[in-house]
Amino acid sequence: MTGTEMLTPAASPMRVVGEGLAHRFPGTDVLFEHLSFALEAGRTVAICGPSGCGKSTLLSILAGWERPWAGTVDRGGVRRVGWVFQNPYGVAERTALDHVVFPLLAQGMRRADAEPQALEAMGLFELEYAADRPFAALSGGEAQRLMLARAVCAKPDMLLVDEPTAQLDTRTAHSVSHVLGNLAGHGMIVVVATHDRDTRDACQQVIDLADYAPADSVPGDYAPAEHPTADSTPKGERP
Repeated sequence: MTGTEMLTPAASPMRVVGEGLAHRFPGTDVLFEHLSFALEAGRTVAICGPSGCGKSTLLSILAGWERPWAGTVDRGGVRRVGWVFQNPYGVAERTALDHVVFPLLAQGMRRADAEPQALEAMGLFELEYAADRPFAALSGGEAQRLMLARAVCAKPDMLLVDEPTAQLDTRTAHSVSHVLGNLAGHGMIVVVATHDRDTRDACQQVIDLADYAPADSVPGDYAPAEHPTADSTPKGERP
């Protein structure tokens, strides 16, 4: 079984639609407003923008953890959402394999059956060699890839990833971006919050929150995305 065969496309088409989204926290300025988009299975989507613009907040809204200040989100066909946080977390003395196998055990799978799938997921992110290492012995980049492997094992319909390449070298970052694209190609919606231009450029659709922020809140030195934004035709599908 190859890593991508671990993912079973949803039985019905998935489409996440945001309409007229805006958000602010109590006592703070508006982060973004008038934001509408459609996210579909098979695409990788980058959420970019300057620091503090609400990238992680938008991920929380997509997950249903945060209610938008205005607007609505329809998660049509999405039953399970996976999240990979920017800062990896784990149990220091437990092995890397223990962390990845956990979602499968939580689904009722026997350890003997779960381990091959967990190792396959680790292989997607070039982590097989670290299976028996305790979490505390992993580098920051290894721990970040471990969280990605664990999220894949949970077989989410929509995978939300916060700054996946922040702690990775260039070669590994490119590899991770490629794997995320493959996951989308097998029926998953993959949404990546990133400030990294290469990661952004590897995605098929871009939501640049700078386009939806109050005009006086965008830093003058911010370089906007060159790809189509949320309301535009996704990259590769322009007439």
